[in-house]
Amino acid sequence: MPNRLPTVSAPELTVVVPCYNERDNVAPMVEKLESALDGITWEVVFVDDDSPDGTADAVRALAAQKPYVRLLHRIGRRGLAGACIEGILSSTAPLAAVIDGDLQHDETKLAEMLACFRKDPALDLAIGSRNVEGGSSGTGLSSVRKWGSDLATTLAKKMLRITASDPMSGFFMVRRESFNAIVLGLQTQGFKILADMLSASKGKWKICEVPYTFRERQHGESKMDSAVTLEFLGLLLSRLSGGLMSIRFILFGMVGVSGIFVQLAVVWLMLRFIPEQFAIAQAVGVFSAMTTNFFLNNMLTYRDRALKGMAMLKGLLSFYLVSAIGAVANVGVAELIYSNFPNWAFASIVGAFMGALWNFLASSLVTWRAR
Repeated sequence: MPNRLPTVSAPELTVVVPCYNERDNVAPMVEKLESALDGITWEVVFVDDDSPDGTADAVRALAAQKPYVRLLHRIGRRGLAGACIEGILSSTAPLAAVIDGDLQHDETKLAEMLACFRKDPALDLAIGSRNVEGGSSGTGLSSVRKWGSDLATTLAKKMLRITASDPMSGFFMVRRESFNAIVLGLQTQGFKILADMLSASKGKWKICEVPYTFRERQHGESKMDSAVTLEFLGLLLSRLSGGLMSIRFILFGMVGVSGIFVQLAVVWLMLRFIPEQFAIAQAVGVFSAMTTNFFLNNMLTYRDRALKGMAMLKGLLSFYLVSAIGAVANVGVAELIYSNFPNWAFASIVGAFMGALWNFLASSLVTWRAR
């Protein structure tokens, strides 16, 4: 007797929900999607970055009862952009939507976005926009965050030549075929994946915008902080470089520049107390800069791999070693360049760049290696 396998309809739409510490929002999100997508074949994928609050367990409990609920549990890596990319790639549906796990996006607009794709086979992307007629930020953003969002929108549109009204939106639906064509050029770090997608598409995508009102968060805390701002600036610079420099490398460079000021300040202070001991003052300055660079990189550049406890102490020691080798590389390359092309400024800049490149690559492989 032949085995009979269950017949399951392939979903027309996959809804990707990136989340971190959103346990209390999981069940309400599924209920809202069930109501909003009634009559549509769909699935939802919660991409959880190993939340300590038990978000993954809450999703598993629901998935045991509802076959259209799935979990993608990420270990050793964090970040909204990367979570969205992995969630979309895990789908076999022709369309994928991204909606935040904090319930601030209007899930009822998903059916309207889907209707746009059904009506226009050439459509690549539908954006939930706060900036077109009928949409607004509502009470979901404080006045400061509203100002910051508007500024970021202006910068993204001008610097990346984006015409969409709300490139900062985290609420959109994309055709999988179109997404697959640009995914290798996307940054996995950062929070603003839509702006990255729009830039990577180089203005070739056909886009529609659906107005919605941004709602207040129901549970949990906002993930927006100063590091998100720096990551956004890193994204802009990365895109302006044609993708040659990653967001992580740019953040590493920003931290390195801050280290120069730390070094100069410490040397100046030391010379106030020991004016005849420049070598000692310089050594203390360099050591201080290396130390602050480590902690800033751990907090900003590699916060998805942030070291804690004894691992942080071991990481600090390895960073000292990496930076020392980088300093040797800096001087060696600069001297080689200067001996063949006697321009001290050019030689010094090339040496500094090579030293920074070594520090970045070595620290990524040794100090903050992916787990």
